[in-house]
Amino acid sequence: MPTILKTILLLTCANIFMSFAWYAHLKNLSQKPWIIAALISWGIALVEYMFQVPANRIGFTVMSLAQLKILQEEITLAVFVPFAVFYMQQPLKLDFLWAGFCLMGAVYFMFRT
Repeated sequence: MPTILKTILLLTCANIFMSFAWYAHLKNLSQKPWIIAALISWGIALVEYMFQVPANRIGFTVMSLAQLKILQEEITLAVFVPFAVFYMQQPLKLDFLWAGFCLMGAVYFMFRT
């Protein structure tokens, strides 16, 4: 499997866990003390890091640090939009599309040769 594809797959998995660690407590644990939500989020974040750290180590062999960061941001938006709409029941907004276009511009500038 190509290195960039491995990186993308691992970062996608990491971002799925990251979205849950950062935001799912707003839906599922809103009645619990914040410390409970934080401890559960830290547990989820540990799993996220188990994907994110290898992804960045693998990706850094063929991409610059800036390229890795912009790639991660693009993946974050691609994961966040379905998470927000389907899991968190937030309305789908045209702003998601505009943000995606802006990030695609950032990807272009970081990856052009």
